[in-house]
Amino acid sequence: MAEFTTLLADRFMVESPRWHDDRLVFSDWGSGEIVAVDTDGRDWVVASVEQGMPFCLDRLPDGRLLVASQSGLLVGTPDGMLSGYADFSGIAQTPWNEIVVDGRGRTFANNIGHEFGGEFAPGFIYLVPTGGAALRVADDLAFPNGMAITADNSTLIVAESYAGVLTAYDIADDGSLSGRRVWADLDGAAPDGICLDAERAVWFAEVPGQRCVRVAEGGQVLQTITADLGCFSCALGGPERTTLFVTAAAWPDAMTPGSRTGQILTVPVDVPGAGWPG
Repeated sequence: MAEFTTLLADRFMVESPRWHDDRLVFSDWGSGEIVAVDTDGRDWVVASVEQGMPFCLDRLPDGRLLVASQSGLLVGTPDGMLSGYADFSGIAQTPWNEIVVDGRGRTFANNIGHEFGGEFAPGFIYLVPTGGAALRVADDLAFPNGMAITADNSTLIVAESYAGVLTAYDIADDGSLSGRRVWADLDGAAPDGICLDAERAVWFAEVPGQRCVRVAEGGQVLQTITADLGCFSCALGGPERTTLFVTAAAWPDAMTPGSRTGQILTVPVDVPGAGWPG
């Protein structure tokens, strides 16, 4: 049975793992930092968000870091700083959550639609094209969380944490979304971050279930790997994209200021990663 190994520990609230340039990059909500760690467990700070938290991150096709903050998207500069890329301040005051950049350089960003711990309201997705203003492309999502796009740029999959499903959309040439459908009913699970593999299966991380689960379209469970911590997000990386990296922390302790239960977990898998995040 596959088991997780701890690559890095003693972090705060860790989220949004992405594999890039032979290293894993992730956000630490507690410190406001974007952190990199190599396969030997050596870590260093890549960038910091001066105000608020780095909710999520990804990469533009040219390799530049893209970070979702409460005010909008920030982009990495050659001097290691972050500057404005897309302003969300006039769109919504509720928390932005996940982003994914497709193979054409377009960014999809979702917002949960209500305050963390507050009264429920449905979330939504915005498209940020390579040039031009952000456009609302999806509504009525029950706490939208992790997102992934198939390698052919044709399908967006989003985890609806409160609905216990993975929802799919067709992506048009202009980035608009249509054909909403349940990609997988997860039988009461609460999916958080997700990633895709080369067999078009999805790995989803789950906090209350303390596990990562691989599912096929339609909902068949292909593999489950359990942990001792809540699993917040996952990414397939490593030289062959056959290592599953997971951001994990004790829950709900991770939300307590000063709590340092955050860890990066790893486990080898058989099927390599595919699609976006890449």
